[in-house]
Amino acid sequence: MHSAPDIHPEPPLVIDLDGTLLCSDLLLETGLAFVRAHPARLPCVLLWLTHDQAKLEQALAQATHLDVSRLPFDLEIIELIEAERRKGRRIVLATTSHRTLAERVAEHLQLFDEIIASDADRNLSAERKEDVLVQRFGEGGFDYAGNAHEDLPVWRAARRSYVVNPEHRLERLARQLDNLAAIIRSNRSSLRDWAKALRLHQWAKNLLIFVPLLAAHRLTEVALVGQGLLAFLLFGLCASSVYLLNDLLDLGDDRHHATKRHRPFAAGRLSIRSGLIAIPTLLLAAFAGALWFLPWAFAAVLAAYYALTLAYSLALKRRMVIDVIALASLYTLRIIAGSAALAIPLSFWVLAFSMFMFLSLAIVKRYAELRQAREKGHTDKTRGRGYYPSDLEMLASLGGSSGYVAVMVLALYINDLSATALYHHPEVIWLACPLLLLWITRVWMLTHRGQMHDDPVVFAIRDRTSLVIGALFGLIFWIAT
Repeated sequence: MHSAPDIHPEPPLVIDLDGTLLCSDLLLETGLAFVRAHPARLPCVLLWLTHDQAKLEQALAQATHLDVSRLPFDLEIIELIEAERRKGRRIVLATTSHRTLAERVAEHLQLFDEIIASDADRNLSAERKEDVLVQRFGEGGFDYAGNAHEDLPVWRAARRSYVVNPEHRLERLARQLDNLAAIIRSNRSSLRDWAKALRLHQWAKNLLIFVPLLAAHRLTEVALVGQGLLAFLLFGLCASSVYLLNDLLDLGDDRHHATKRHRPFAAGRLSIRSGLIAIPTLLLAAFAGALWFLPWAFAAVLAAYYALTLAYSLALKRRMVIDVIALASLYTLRIIAGSAALAIPLSFWVLAFSMFMFLSLAIVKRYAELRQAREKGHTDKTRGRGYYPSDLEMLASLGGSSGYVAVMVLALYINDLSATALYHHPEVIWLACPLLLLWITRVWMLTHRGQMHDDPVVFAIRDRTSLVIGALFGLIFWIAT
């Protein structure tokens, strides 16, 4: 038998958690954290799901540890709660999420007087939540803030309804409620957020697909250029699918990073559910286009790229040295993809040059991250990586050496028979060597000084000096032709 409801000047304000107080979904958060920590145990998640959602939520809550202090909370909802608390109102957290997680959130925020949540025996679904709240506070004896279609029965049973960041169809239904108090729009996603999540600026890396075309001096063949553009687009779709997956698997680490915590998924501006829908959609479009329009070898390279990226996201990125070799290989795979799409053979020199050059740039990326950690006084292994801040000097040595080896490969190529067959004046290419030495040295000096972007390729695209050196580099090869 339940005790009589407490008497207050105002009825309690009941706050939903997922999508309302929190700009995320704890079931999906714990599911992704579990898959990242135990990728081989993905079938376990599917097995738990066959029982019921309450069992799944309990199993995931017990098998993972989310840092709730870093979760993306909705600041407007927190302000609403704090304002009502100052009036003396009782604040209740009512959520479908497991009680273990709800209690940790409540302990962190220190805003709630009572918690109503799911447990191993009860899934607090919409109808069940309505029954529990009406039984606890009476019909119309509480105000309720929620965000989903499933909250409609609860809103109808409440005295006042607060509708948070609704979709268009839900907003139309919400406006028909007689007790609608407010529609709160505090966290709307935008096309800019999607462009950032898809990393459209990173598509510049896919220009490496045209390297075989340039190296073979066949850039004037319109049909091949068209094929290259299609390969560029399809590779971009595949890469964006990978970027989304990487962001979802890295939510915990990104939220502890100085800049990555502002990424759309980590910050809660894009929903995890929308990301999980976009990933297979982009991947299917990429492979369907590759198999339909381009040689099968391109689809095979695309599959290799995806497999390596998936391995990188799940495990390799946390392995010292293996991570940077994997990154360098991903760049080189773009060049191989261009060769497969255009049916242009690659020379040993192109592959050797790209592997050493991109290894140097991959180490630049790691060095920049570690330098930030050292500046903050960290001495332990960096979160989600296999390095310590004390590894900086060794990484600088390895990275600079790798870049200089790339220049040596270019110098050796000048005297090779393949160069004399393609260029009338191969000796002119010697001028490219000091230019490349200048660029590599400058990149490493700026990285050492802490002036390097997290991604050196993005830095090169935006850096005026790099663009000028790149233009002169291209001019030298044109003159040599």
